Amino acid sequence: MAEVKLEQMCKSYDGKNRVVDKVNLTIKDKEFMVVVGPSGCGKSTTLRMIAGLEEITSGKLYIDDKQVNNIPPKDRDIAMVFQNYALYPHMNVYDNIAFGLKLRKFSKIEIEKRVKEASAILELEDLLQRKPKQLSGGQKQRVALGRAIVRQPKVFLFDEPLSNLDAKLRVQMRKEIKKLHRKLNATMIYVTHDQTEAMTMGDRIAVMDKGILQQVDTPLNLYDNPANKFVAGFIGSPPMNFIEGKITVTDKQVFESIDGSIKIPVTDIIDKGDSPVYLGIRPEHVDCNRDSQFLATVENYEIMGNETLLYLNTGKSSIISRTVDRLDNKIGDEMNYSINPDKIKIYNKE
Repeated sequence: MAEVKLEQMCKSYDGKNRVVDKVNLTIKDKEFMVVVGPSGCGKSTTLRMIAGLEEITSGKLYIDDKQVNNIPPKDRDIAMVFQNYALYPHMNVYDNIAFGLKLRKFSKIEIEKRVKEASAILELEDLLQRKPKQLSGGQKQRVALGRAIVRQPKVFLFDEPLSNLDAKLRVQMRKEIKKLHRKLNATMIYVTHDQTEAMTMGDRIAVMDKGILQQVDTPLNLYDNPANKFVAGFIGSPPMNFIEGKITVTDKQVFESIDGSIKIPVTDIIDKGDSPVYLGIRPEHVDCNRDSQFLATVENYEIMGNETLLYLNTGKSSIISRTVDRLDNKIGDEMNYSINPDKIKIYNKE
């Protein structure tokens, strides 16, 4: 069992401001947990506290039901893969992978066995005698993974390991890391700022902002039922549309945008008063050529091949519509649109 549990974990560098604020999170045994958020949200600091590279200001950290706050990194039975590959340039691939085992005085037979197993999993057998300068970015990342695998730790920690790779390699390495998770059946905690990586890789996703854990759920539940406006706007590409307005109540509850161009009956109400609220709607739920609810002008469009993104303006509201239809749109066209009422989310200012 390799469950990781964070209880009220905080980190402050100056004794006043918390970069990580009372994080409560349980990573289940054999789970692939992704921690995602914008730069400076505290996700990497949280990971480094788990690794023991940052001191925990307050709160408790458990690995395998054992509190490890004061246990040094080398004794926590974890392995970490960094954004920087941190390979030794004068050593070949074999020696880079084996280096940690040699430090721990493993026998030559055991080292050879573990390196052979790891290199087979990562398809590095033909590269073991090469130096890092002879490797591509993806190959270097696989060597860094191999160095972690041979440790056979309880927990793997990944700190934005794909950030230095190009787009095609990132897609390939996402698949490789998920395949590795299935093969090793290990507990993995993966930090990234890329919500696409989070959605495609995580069994569950923990979303952070300004040091505070915002929501923890499966990728689809995060996408369909974001707990607040931040999560709704961060998860999804393109992001959720937000239209500012207010709720009016007569015989039924109606959302009205600030420019009055959009009026839609709603049921999911947080604030029924006169204070401003935001209507949230995913781009794929803004449709052209249905029963018209509002008129919008096409400000721009992006043809993606399998879909088209339309950037619309209703006056004071900007909206993105995603459609699989290949529409003959021109910038400046005025078109009728509707919003699927079953997919609306309402968020207040708080």
